[in-house]
Amino acid sequence: MDYDTLPAVRTIEGKKRGEIDFAALIEGGEPVVLKAMATDLPLVEAGRQSADAAMAYLLRFDAGRPVVGFVGEPRIGGRFFYNHDVTGMNYAAGRGPLAGYLDRIRSGITGKNAPSVYLGSTDVDTFFPGLCSENPVVAKDEMPGSGVPLASLWIGNRTTAAAHWDMSNNIACPLVGRRRFTLFPPNQIANLYPGPLEPTPGGQVVSMVDFVEPNYDRHPGFREALSTARVADLDPGDMLVYPALWWHRVEALDDFNVMINYWWNDVPAFVDTPMTTMLHAMLSLRDRPEGEKRAWRELFDYYVFGPAEHAGAHLPPHARGALAALDDTAARRLRAQVLQRLNR
Repeated sequence: MDYDTLPAVRTIEGKKRGEIDFAALIEGGEPVVLKAMATDLPLVEAGRQSADAAMAYLLRFDAGRPVVGFVGEPRIGGRFFYNHDVTGMNYAAGRGPLAGYLDRIRSGITGKNAPSVYLGSTDVDTFFPGLCSENPVVAKDEMPGSGVPLASLWIGNRTTAAAHWDMSNNIACPLVGRRRFTLFPPNQIANLYPGPLEPTPGGQVVSMVDFVEPNYDRHPGFREALSTARVADLDPGDMLVYPALWWHRVEALDDFNVMINYWWNDVPAFVDTPMTTMLHAMLSLRDRPEGEKRAWRELFDYYVFGPAEHAGAHLPPHARGALAALDDTAARRLRAQVLQRLNR
């Protein structure tokens, strides 16, 4: 894939941490790069010195808990994915000390045919307590919504995460090493040929397209997807902000890479995940006749996808039931009704 032909994500320069309205960026509905927002952080400065300095800095915050790591043979070229017949994965997952994984990465920097090593989505507060305090990429009170953002580290050598989507809004910030994101809007799902719902290489559904050598006979719609793609090439300290459900392929471009990301949802904690709804819809709606599905689409538009207050607006407040505005108590009641129906 020729990245030079793909448009770049819109970039904002000259801003400082604390000056960004993340809610407004997400409402804009497009990815945005915030250039050089975190270049003064200690981990970024350690990475500029050397990989060893960055590793030593990380180990200062190691809680001593075993971390989950993926290791792939050199032949996978850093692409953590399915095996050739999609009967399993092309890597081995394990659990061990952080120092052991860092040693494997370090030994591969100077060696040939180094294995691919990847520690993905490692909770910062659990495994690296204190790291965020010394490296405040964003302050928690800067984040929109009522939920607490989840901060995670992504550590490895030259690795590639296949294109996938997340259910949360995202801020991604490389701290050591460069990253390249290739992003697609949610409406390109069919042209990205999603893989199995489970198992998946990293917890989320991934595109089955080989971006390096795409097979246009097997995946002809990928040409259309590429016409909507945009690329964000990030240096350490840059930030990428993008909305939930945007597809993104992530390449780590250097011998040692560390990235932090923040996931958050701008809804109260009692709001359930839509993925549960979709799975149940597969059970209850997908195989019904087309005419019925069209009718159900109208009902969903009225009750779910329209304005939240619309469906019950003509009813007196005492009669609205589940059509009234949700709070924690109402959500518990509605969840109990759903569980009762599912357990019949």
